[in-house]
Amino acid sequence: MDFTSFEVPYPVEESYSKKVAYFSMEYAIHQPLKIYSGGLGFLSGSHLRSAYELRQNMIGVGILWKYGYYDQARNQDQTLQVTWMEKAYTFLEDTGIKFEITVHDHPVWVKVFYLNPETFRSAPLFLMTTDIPENDYVSQTITHRLYDANMATKVAQFILLGVGGAKLLDHIGFNPDVYHLNEAHGISSAFYLYQKYDRDIEKVRKKLVFTTHTPEEAGNEKHDIYLCHKMNYFCGLSVEEVRHLTGMPDDQFNHSLAALRFARIANGVSKLHGEVSRAMWSKYDNICPIISITNAQNWSYWADKQLYRFKEENDDVAFDDRKKYLKKRAFEIVADQTGKIFDPNIFTIVWARRFAGYKRAGFIASDLERFEALLNDAEHPVQIIWAGKPYPVDYPAISEFNYLVSLSKKFKNVSVLVGYELALSKRLKQAADCWLNNPRVPREASGTSGMTAAMNGAVNFSTDDGWIPEFIHQGNNGFVVPPADYANMTIQEQDQYDLDKMYDMLNKEILPLYYEDYATWRQIIKNGMRDVQFQFNSNRMAEEYYQLLYKKEYVTVASSVAAATVTEI
Repeated sequence: MDFTSFEVPYPVEESYSKKVAYFSMEYAIHQPLKIYSGGLGFLSGSHLRSAYELRQNMIGVGILWKYGYYDQARNQDQTLQVTWMEKAYTFLEDTGIKFEITVHDHPVWVKVFYLNPETFRSAPLFLMTTDIPENDYVSQTITHRLYDANMATKVAQFILLGVGGAKLLDHIGFNPDVYHLNEAHGISSAFYLYQKYDRDIEKVRKKLVFTTHTPEEAGNEKHDIYLCHKMNYFCGLSVEEVRHLTGMPDDQFNHSLAALRFARIANGVSKLHGEVSRAMWSKYDNICPIISITNAQNWSYWADKQLYRFKEENDDVAFDDRKKYLKKRAFEIVADQTGKIFDPNIFTIVWARRFAGYKRAGFIASDLERFEALLNDAEHPVQIIWAGKPYPVDYPAISEFNYLVSLSKKFKNVSVLVGYELALSKRLKQAADCWLNNPRVPREASGTSGMTAAMNGAVNFSTDDGWIPEFIHQGNNGFVVPPADYANMTIQEQDQYDLDKMYDMLNKEILPLYYEDYATWRQIIKNGMRDVQFQFNSNRMAEEYYQLLYKKEYVTVASSVAAATVTEI
């Protein structure tokens, strides 16, 4: 293939003709390509799959992580072991492209690989690596570990994605109309473009759009501005020039704030997150408008088609049989990992996603008396499965994972699995009768795992955060903890309220419905499957990105984003 004047290798739909380059640190496209950690990657993977299905003129730009995020294994006592294994991908094509970027006043060679759209049915994806013989060992390590814990290495990774990605586009002659930053990791591209466009910031702004995923300011990446300058993050600009350009007078460079000032338009990833983001950034001037485009997942990749077929045919016997088969097949993994035999006839709760404090992984087990009563209820028996990856140096999250492993040893109907990636994620969604999601409101920007759970016949039970307010109709297609005045509660009060409501709903509503009125339970499953297919298929999301972000120009009428109105040009 000719990579000197690259065009997407399929006919482009006219309504999606605008050229878009999509920058993301991680992509969860298919299980064999292990270059993702969690929700950000699941989103970008589904986005590229939908871009392919819709024939959009989009390419992905990312990094080929030698060791991926990490491999989740077990110590002798079954607690979490973080391991790093080199990955090999024969299905990636060597483009022959090599070019230099500058990191810490040092030339670093970048080699580029290509994922053909037909391999996994996704938009074209270019992946950069520095792990080549032309580089010294330190430079090679830039692309070893996704979200490396070393600060300087992480800044170098951001330079590679942003500056390297923008340079790559010049090398392949793609010349995008839109540079879409999926999170702010690639904002160094703006400094490259600023130099490229003769220091005309308006030319940069015209091309740059930004998706923010973080619902609180403290969670946005900040680094010492002098470190960034020393590492050539700013493409030759002095610290004073950067301060003037970004409007950041202090010594901390805020990547997201820079993105919001350089982009012409940004979006939050749910309606609620859009509101939270506008409020959160309202104290800053010169912020671009922030709209909402709710995350979604690719239906054709995630959904169990047999289950949908039986739903459409209204064949309840086949529908129930299929769901039971999916549970039984997933329980083979449980048995293999933990030696526990789960029963497909028993109500199964699954909590599985990235382990992070605000997601409250072990929340349901925080009251041991009620937890044990739930697990020992002979009338309404329950099975519980946990899975998910903590960040490898997030020791509180690792401790929570290990506590749940220890707790699970006391019960034959509780299991904690390792290796939570795309394949296991799908199996556990098929295993679930109830997909439990209990983040501390409003900390979850979107949270998409429940979407794919519903596509596999699981009923969502969640706190009212992220995408959930747009989806759940209480008792019709899922169950939601009634929201309270969380803003005026302490964390302890909020946790107690949520826990009390969860147990109340489980014991009085959800479990009796499953065991005593399964026909209604089945209808709730079907309603969730129907609603998620039409509202939360990433084809809808990919369409909205073109219509609301890529194809329109915006100006901010007011100086404060909280009061800003958006005007189309």
